[in-house]
Amino acid sequence: MSDIAANLARVQHRIAEATARANRPAGSVRLVAVSKTHPAEAVADALAAGQLLFGENRVQEAQGKFPGLRPGHPGMRLHVIGALQTNKARDAVALADVIESLDRPRLAVALAEAMAKENRRPDLLVQVNTGDEGQKAGVPRAEADAFIRACREEHGLPVQGLMCIPPVEGDPRPHFAYLAELAAKHGLGVLSMGMSGDFEAAIGCGATHVRVGSAIFGARDYPAG
Repeated sequence: MSDIAANLARVQHRIAEATARANRPAGSVRLVAVSKTHPAEAVADALAAGQLLFGENRVQEAQGKFPGLRPGHPGMRLHVIGALQTNKARDAVALADVIESLDRPRLAVALAEAMAKENRRPDLLVQVNTGDEGQKAGVPRAEADAFIRACREEHGLPVQGLMCIPPVEGDPRPHFAYLAELAAKHGLGVLSMGMSGDFEAAIGCGATHVRVGSAIFGARDYPAG
C-alpha cells in the first residue's frame, strides 16, 4: 500500500468515526482530497486507492493534471476550491464539476456568461466569510442572504450549497453552525466545511463535504518566489 493510500484509509476512518459520533448516516460525508501543489502522479496514486473526488485551488494547476486522468476514471470529480478570478471563470466552468468559491457579484456574472458559452453547468457553492476577515475571500455575513438570492434568481446559477474557511484562531464550531443554519434557511443541501485540522468538528455541525490535503498527500511543496 502506498503512503497516499494508507493516509486516505486513515482519514476515511476518522470521517466514519466522526459521522457515527454525530449520529449521522454512514457515508453521508464525502472527502474532497485537496491535491494542490502535488503532481499528477500523486493524484493517480489516490485514484488507484479508490478516491474519486478531488479539490484544486488554482485552475491553471488543475488544467495540467486532470484532463489526462479523466479518460481512465470516468467517475472522477473535480472541485475548484480556491479564490477564482473572473478571467478564469470560463476555464473553471469548462474543467470543474463543482466551483466552491462563488463570492461576489462580478464573479456571478462571469460564471453565468461562461456557462452559456461552454454549454456546461457545474454545481456552485457560495463561499461565506463567516469571520468577516478583511484578508479572506468570501461574501460577508451581512450580504450573504441577498447574494445567495441574487445568484439563483437574477443570474439563474446552479447554487447547491455553501462553503467556508473559519478563522485560524478560536473555535470553528460557531462558524460551522452558522453556515449550516444559513444553508437550511435557503434550502441548500451541500455544506463544504472542515479541513485537515477541524473536519471532525465540521462533521459534528453537519458538513456534507470536508476538504483534506496535507493529511493525505503530505506537506505541500510551494514554489519559491
